Amino acid sequence: MNKEGKISTFQMGLMMYFMVGGTSTLLVPSIAAKYAGRDMWLSPIWSALIGFLNLFIAWQLYKIYPKTTIIESTKKILGRVLGAVFNFFFLFRLIYDMSIIVREYGEFIHVFLTYTPIYILMGSLILVCSFAVLSGIEVIARCTQIFLPIVILFFLLMVIFIIPELNPENMLPIMENGLKPSLKSAVFINEWFVEFIYISFLFPFLQNKQKAIRWGSVSVLTVMLTMVIANFVCLFLLGDITKQFNFPVYTAASYISVADFAEHLDGIVMAIWILVGFCQLTMWLYALSFGVSQWLNLSEYRRVVLPLGLLIILFSIWIAPHFESLTSTLNTSFVPYTYVMMLFYPMLLLCIAYIRKRPFLNQKT
Repeated sequence: MNKEGKISTFQMGLMMYFMVGGTSTLLVPSIAAKYAGRDMWLSPIWSALIGFLNLFIAWQLYKIYPKTTIIESTKKILGRVLGAVFNFFFLFRLIYDMSIIVREYGEFIHVFLTYTPIYILMGSLILVCSFAVLSGIEVIARCTQIFLPIVILFFLLMVIFIIPELNPENMLPIMENGLKPSLKSAVFINEWFVEFIYISFLFPFLQNKQKAIRWGSVSVLTVMLTMVIANFVCLFLLGDITKQFNFPVYTAASYISVADFAEHLDGIVMAIWILVGFCQLTMWLYALSFGVSQWLNLSEYRRVVLPLGLLIILFSIWIAPHFESLTSTLNTSFVPYTYVMMLFYPMLLLCIAYIRKRPFLNQKT
């Protein structure tokens, strides 16, 4: 497989931040509030442990089978036939995940552009992302470096401007019902942190692999911190009714008022999240295209980018008839599927890889 381009470990961290954390501020506050109530800010802290675990699994697999992604290492661990079968289910999961993310952004943009068909909104976003993917991994990395300061600046300004409206008393009493509510909420928020297994698609491109775990860990911590801040803002502003909103952070942004001049910044909010969506979906489409090309033993991943983009649009429409059905899926059948394919399956691969590499198994009898 021809692996083109090189990225730094810092760029890897930025790319994973967008890939995992892009939709987190849109949906996590509502999900966390539904199950954890006032302790919603604790849930991302517990979930981050799963992020560190999957980062460790991905790195250990890479150390055992250098210069390979999880798709290639699966073939070596399970064999050609069985590896192809398990890779199919893993890639199908990637398609399923990306379809949900595309649908989430489509529903969010549709709040503003209500007369535009949602499939037009999703198709336009995927088309732009496809052009970036066709340009290669280095172009994607530079895009994240350019756009991240803009996103962080907006996020911080939003938090600062909304401080006068916040009421910290909404978080009291803390842990009224113990740890159980926040841990239950973390079970669902883990759906984001298990995605750190996809960092496997970036390891082969790193220039300085010695710092891979360091910047991967920084990415996990940054995603966690972003979720915690977003949850605090929504809790302090909206209180117990946070769970009633599909996009609580967007609702919180509508409260911004600076000297009776800067008000109703809905359009800016949408523009920033479209920027985040572009970076996130570009990363997902790149990982999917690269993984499919390895699964099919193609010499060039660019051949499958546009066909996969079309498939993603079709899946995003088919996956749920409306947004309420989509959120219901995320909180029910989607959860066990997530744990099986994104956590237990990589753990099983690592265990088999350790067994296969044990010295006594390689000795001649």
